[in-house]
Amino acid sequence: MDRTLSNRLLAWYDAHHRDLPWRVPPAAIARGERPNPYRVWLSEIMLQQTTVEAVKPYFARFTDRWPSVADLAAANEEEVMKAWAGLGYYSRARNLKACADTVVERHSGRFPTDETALRALPGIGAYTSAAIAAIAFARPAVVVDGNVERVVTRLMAIDTPLPAAKPEIASHVGAMLPHDRPGDFAQAMMDLGATLCSPKRPKCMLCPVNADCKALAAGDPERFPVKALKPERPLRRGAAFVAIRADGAVLLRRRPPRGLLGGMAEPPGTGWTARVDGALGADAAPFAGPWHPAGAIRHVFTHFELSLEVFRADGVALPAPDGHWWSTPDALAGEALPTVMKKAIEAAIPDVFRRIVTGGRRP
Repeated sequence: MDRTLSNRLLAWYDAHHRDLPWRVPPAAIARGERPNPYRVWLSEIMLQQTTVEAVKPYFARFTDRWPSVADLAAANEEEVMKAWAGLGYYSRARNLKACADTVVERHSGRFPTDETALRALPGIGAYTSAAIAAIAFARPAVVVDGNVERVVTRLMAIDTPLPAAKPEIASHVGAMLPHDRPGDFAQAMMDLGATLCSPKRPKCMLCPVNADCKALAAGDPERFPVKALKPERPLRRGAAFVAIRADGAVLLRRRPPRGLLGGMAEPPGTGWTARVDGALGADAAPFAGPWHPAGAIRHVFTHFELSLEVFRADGVALPAPDGHWWSTPDALAGEALPTVMKKAIEAAIPDVFRRIVTGGRRP
């Protein structure tokens, strides 16, 4: 594939790029302005398996509160976890803080400029190191995300299913890569996949490289990328116990610091098991109380699906056990609750919980 394809793509990007809060537009790049590596890194971590529109308010809050990597390194980890709540994959929030600490402690507050050194930082893998190197430091790195995979598999009509096709895709991206504008090229490929080369009903007639697209020539671009069949997710079961004090406070505890949802807050509950027998009702509650069923919720994780039976107890007057605390209605909206636990609390106290988390105040 020759350089004319890259030139057409870059010309399209110059005219039609998305305006994003972490991005320096191509005209500014041409004038010599450079992206802020901290903002590039932060956005890339937030955008992993999360949409641009969902990330924008989180990015604004993070950069308002912690405008530099040094500010984030100086932050309390629990506050970072709370600010991350809702973005999913809380291990990323822990790695975010660990990475900021490492950049400040070992690199004098400056991100390394090459892929190898970037990849040595906590929470930065092959894709993220390439994206930061290309976008923030204009290094000729091969950047391949889901959007780029879709664009390239359609351009080349790659029949190999993902993820096995990844090396072939990366090879094609490397062949197209313009070394004078690697960051703009990476973002152009991403924008093309996000705006025109969409998974369904792609706008092929508007695509700047449609003349080179083998999938379009064959009349079936939506067939690509080909994906391997995913195994069925196993189902795990558990129970959550939402204890409510007379003043409306909810009893919470901290999950273990490592592992799934590590360090996040939750109402007390049972372990999660694949067994279909065993006590998951009120008999499994962490303490005696006026427990009554409050429904059930389901939540899908990457590798399994979780079904939680939810129980509620009102007027609980016990002091918080070790490792637990009573979260008042004023404080509940700011707790580092993962989505699955928000679902459980909402099932127990739906109207009150919705008012709390949307208004951030006591109803």
